[in-house]
Amino acid sequence: MPVFAANLTMMFNEWPFLDRFDAAADAGFAAVEYLFPYEAAPEAIAERLARNNLQQALFNLPPGDWAAGERGIAALPGRFDALKADVERALDYAAATGVRRLHLMAGIANPRDEDASSSYRRSVTYAAGRLADKSIDLVLEPINGRNMPGYFLNDFGAAETLIAESGLPNLKLQFDIYHRQIIHGDVTMALRRLLPITGHIQIASVPSRNEPDGEELNYPYVFGEIDRLGYDGFIGCEYIPRGHTLDGLGWFRSFARS
Repeated sequence: MPVFAANLTMMFNEWPFLDRFDAAADAGFAAVEYLFPYEAAPEAIAERLARNNLQQALFNLPPGDWAAGERGIAALPGRFDALKADVERALDYAAATGVRRLHLMAGIANPRDEDASSSYRRSVTYAAGRLADKSIDLVLEPINGRNMPGYFLNDFGAAETLIAESGLPNLKLQFDIYHRQIIHGDVTMALRRLLPITGHIQIASVPSRNEPDGEELNYPYVFGEIDRLGYDGFIGCEYIPRGHTLDGLGWFRSFARS
């Protein structure tokens, strides 16, 4: 049965960040993820995880200056020293939370620009190697251009090629089903083909990015297919609730831990 991780950046926003751990556990989640933990102390997050018997499924390495529009710096020439520092910062939080996979955001850059491509490969290789020292996987997520215009890694084929060519055993795909449907479609066949290199899955309805309970995708079928394929990782609930988070959890009731 799938193990769902509540995304505490998007869900449970009715509570302050640290209290979202308690709310997610009370709602029946066994795991959590979020975009960035860096405004809270790692020890405070670790305490909430332990208090609620929650697993930390995923979070992102620092993204650069988010408020200024940066969405990662891995593909940005001239930012390699900053990236190395960001990896160490993320590892401090990884040590506290016990997370086994981290996502590296590529940034806003032209994927056809040779300098950006070279910077991205260098950053990915470095980050994956440093995380391997701690037995942590690095995951790469293609993001659609409608939600994030100009994002460097906007194609699943490009991610697949990079992972294959790298030869790095801890470099994996972050298969966000919402982004896959918008970029390429063909979700089920892609899951069948790409699951061997997939380190994390995320979900949301398409096109609204709300609860996974309707619209374009038949999520009960998708969940069954993920189970049939033998996926044993987490499924991150990276969706925006239509209203109060708890009111939209009808789809999740049969999966909640007691």
